[in-house]
Amino acid sequence: MRAVDLIRKKRDSGEHSREEIEFLISGYTRGEIPDYQLSAWLMAAWIRGLNRSELASLTEAMLYSGEVVNLSDLPGKKVDKHSTGGVGDKTSLILAPIVAAGGLNVPMISGRGLGHTGGTLDKLESIPGFNTALTLKEFRRVLGECGMALIGQTAEIAPADKKIYALRDATSTVENIGLICASIMSKKLAEGIDALVLDVKTGSGAFMRNEDDAVKLAEVMVDTAKRMGKKAVALITDMDQPLGKFAGHSNEVIESIEVLKGRGPKDLRDLSLDLSAWMFFLGERTPSVEEGRRLAETMVASGQALEKFRVGVGLQGGDESVIDDYSILPSARSRVDIGSSASGFLAATNCMEFGIALAMLGGGREKKEDKVDHGVGLEFHKRIGDRVEKDEPLVTIHYNATAKLDEAKSRIAEAFVFSEVKVPEKQLVRRMVGV
Repeated sequence: MRAVDLIRKKRDSGEHSREEIEFLISGYTRGEIPDYQLSAWLMAAWIRGLNRSELASLTEAMLYSGEVVNLSDLPGKKVDKHSTGGVGDKTSLILAPIVAAGGLNVPMISGRGLGHTGGTLDKLESIPGFNTALTLKEFRRVLGECGMALIGQTAEIAPADKKIYALRDATSTVENIGLICASIMSKKLAEGIDALVLDVKTGSGAFMRNEDDAVKLAEVMVDTAKRMGKKAVALITDMDQPLGKFAGHSNEVIESIEVLKGRGPKDLRDLSLDLSAWMFFLGERTPSVEEGRRLAETMVASGQALEKFRVGVGLQGGDESVIDDYSILPSARSRVDIGSSASGFLAATNCMEFGIALAMLGGGREKKEDKVDHGVGLEFHKRIGDRVEKDEPLVTIHYNATAKLDEAKSRIAEAFVFSEVKVPEKQLVRRMVGV
């Protein structure tokens, strides 16, 4: 078997066998196939596409390029959630303790923010001492002790994905549904899970802005999971406006804790409970999604989810007192309001602009090696459908540096669209895939 022949085959719209894909991925991971040949194959796959069988084979090859965590010795089902990312998306910090408190294991390997989206790891690292760089041995220990563990991708997990993603980034082959699916699913299935709930965002603040594209991605991810013997379902959720009232790492930790205390904004609370309900159902903890939702609500109301979060923070080296004293989190020194340019009803937002503005202020990354300022953030005062008066505050910026403040203010101010008539409220969960 030769790489050049497989490049030609895909270039000419041929279908690869499982063995051919395994040859390409394992050969590249070991350094036997050079960058330029896999780059050519990636572009051919980007243009010609990969069918469902090829996608399952690609995911499997990337999955088994490294260690697959074996959690069979831990009692109970292992269930995770993956979100495609958006502005203010902090549900992982809420649902992991809810689901762990309810009796399932949540082995969560998460990512960092890049571009306009925030990352779970960055949010957690705003908690003093919190260690997201656990070894797999430490990961298993924490998971065994409290039923949840949230870490970053280790060197042992799906090394093919890490190497191929860097190549895709440099060869403009990132935005492809099949390649995105294989990248996400190889990492998630390496966690040793039994089931996976997917939160696929769509709207102005999502990577998949078009709903049909979001549905296609959800369909291939659910299908790939099922071909690999795992239960999966996807919720297509709205990202035409931020989730919750805050974006920015410390502020999102606070908002997450508030939800675990039974407070917090309704949209964030509802989505966290919905995702938890599906995790309980797929993990066979409850016989229906409705009962899963009731169990999730009970875990919050009883304080068990909050206590699980406290224990999890402590086991990963974090300062548990953050739950009772938010002042130990990094905070911004200055604040400024962005007032409305008109009176009327808020009709729409270009949500991605909020994420870009936050990144410019230090709350995100333009490059992976950039450091983030955990204290900066955006506080949103209005939602689509709300009545707004001219000069009324729409957003409060929490900032430290002024270098790009004016540009950030301009981006935020221009991201709002107004109407003379009230528009309908946005439906949070637009569709379901896999049920």
